Amino acid sequence: MPERNRLQQNPHAVKEPREKNLEVAIGRQVRELRKRQRMTGADLAAQTGISVGMLSKIENGVISASLNTISALAHGLRVPLVQLFAGYEEDRGCMHVKAGQGAEIERAGTRAGHQYNLLGHIGSNNSGVVVEPYLITLDSTSDRFPAFQHEGIEVLYMLEGRVSYRHGDKMYDLEPGDSLLFDADAPHGPEELVEIPARYLSIITYPQAH
Repeated sequence: MPERNRLQQNPHAVKEPREKNLEVAIGRQVRELRKRQRMTGADLAAQTGISVGMLSKIENGVISASLNTISALAHGLRVPLVQLFAGYEEDRGCMHVKAGQGAEIERAGTRAGHQYNLLGHIGSNNSGVVVEPYLITLDSTSDRFPAFQHEGIEVLYMLEGRVSYRHGDKMYDLEPGDSLLFDADAPHGPEELVEIPARYLSIITYPQAH
C-alpha cells in the first residue's frame, strides 16, 4: 500500500491494561516512579513529610490519599500531578440500541415526513469528539426539504430508496450502498426524493464543548 494511502493510526494497537481501582492505580504509579528514580520509601517519605507507614499504605492501594498528599508525592517525585493518575482506567462510554428502539426526536428544521431516530449518544469523553448517529426516514415526495448547515463532519450511508442530495452547489444521486462524507458547514440536505421511502444513516461528528 502506498505510504500516502495508509491510515495514520493503527486500529489494532492495544494499550496495556489499566487498573480500574483508583487507589491501586495511584499506588502502583508512585511505587514505579520512586523505584525508577532509585529512591527508597524512607527517601520519599522524608521529601514529602509523609510517614513511611502512610507511604506504604498508599503504594499498596489500601487507603485513599487526599489531594494534598497526592500533590506532595508528585512534587517529591518531580512529575506532573496528572502522571500519578496515568494507570487508572476510566469508564469508556458504549451504548447499544436494539432495532426499532432509537429515540425519535424533533431536530431543528425538520418537517412532516421526516423521521429522525437517534441511535445513541455519548456525552463527555476523552476523545474530545461528539458523535451523533441518526437513522433518517423520508417518505413524503411532496415535501420541500430545508438545507442544514452546522459544524463538524457528516457521513451518510444510503440504506433504501434513492435521493438527490445537495452539498454546497453540487448534487449527488444516492442509492442503497452509496455513502457521502462531507464538511457539514456547507449547506446540505436532500433535494429530491426519487424513490420512497428513503432511509439512510447520518453520522455527525463535531468537537466536544469545553
